[in-house]
Amino acid sequence: MNTTGINRPLSVLDLATVLEGQTPADAFHNSLRLAQHVEKLGYKRFWMAEHHSMISVASSATAVLLGYIAGGTKTIRVGSGGVMLPNHAPLVVAEQFGTLESLYPGRIDLGLGRAPGTDQITARALRRDHVAAAHEFPEQIQELQHYLSADNTGPVRAVPGEGLDIPIWILGSSTDSAYLAAAMGLPYAFASHFAPAQLHAALKIYRQQFKPSEYLDKPYTMACVNVIAADTDAEANRLATSFYQMFLGVIRGKLRKLPPPVDSMDGIWNEYEYAHLQQMLTCTFIGSKATVDTQIRQFIDVTAVDEIIVTANVYDQDARLKSYELLRSLFA
Repeated sequence: MNTTGINRPLSVLDLATVLEGQTPADAFHNSLRLAQHVEKLGYKRFWMAEHHSMISVASSATAVLLGYIAGGTKTIRVGSGGVMLPNHAPLVVAEQFGTLESLYPGRIDLGLGRAPGTDQITARALRRDHVAAAHEFPEQIQELQHYLSADNTGPVRAVPGEGLDIPIWILGSSTDSAYLAAAMGLPYAFASHFAPAQLHAALKIYRQQFKPSEYLDKPYTMACVNVIAADTDAEANRLATSFYQMFLGVIRGKLRKLPPPVDSMDGIWNEYEYAHLQQMLTCTFIGSKATVDTQIRQFIDVTAVDEIIVTANVYDQDARLKSYELLRSLFA
């Protein structure tokens, strides 16, 4: 294992994952416990993502939950990874995050996504025209920036929100988001933890097309990866079976809460499902501290991302905290 720490900021993406046998309330308490733990370890950010109508994900009311996390921590940056902007009026998002920034100054990030964060039926229940929204996303971001600007003199004002320094990020899982982030001169975060196929193409486009702005003078990239670390490779691989089983539910269209680990996945997945899962989870690093160290360094060498954000779906919460602790020890 390399004795020199990895020189990158390290952050956390949490989805308030609901465990089998538990409730969303339990998931919220687990999230706060994790946020307090990684804050002590020196992680830079704690982000949460908006999803809807998913039995395993309780972070649907993202801004509300971020207030709970920020209120229970002191220094770590707290933000959305992300808010699915087309589900909301930009003014409402400006007011919500303006409220958060007013309560917890200098600690709030606003990551924005274009996707609905759910299925089409639930998207319609959110009063969202998914076809129009895809085309209106750039205009919605500009409207949001207008409400947050200190120069807003229009009849509609975001109070609180106006004039506050709330960094906006563009999130994505395709090259479309890369072009947009580059054109707007905003930092870019890629969802390689579940959609790695266009990661390298998107990073290349973003860096080549980037236009400096008042928000950012040069490209800044962050990639999300799955990491499960333990004392041994065998232990980490066993912990990961919870994660595999939950993702199998996504593939099969039968969503489930995060289940306990099993000794072997033999007989649980078939050859097609295994191949599909491996493709989705290319950016997944599982093993001992030494194994994960090698994997993470290879990923950074290939992608040259400026920051790593990590998610870890582990059933045993003490083991999850230890995984983040082992990972942090690899970074400078």
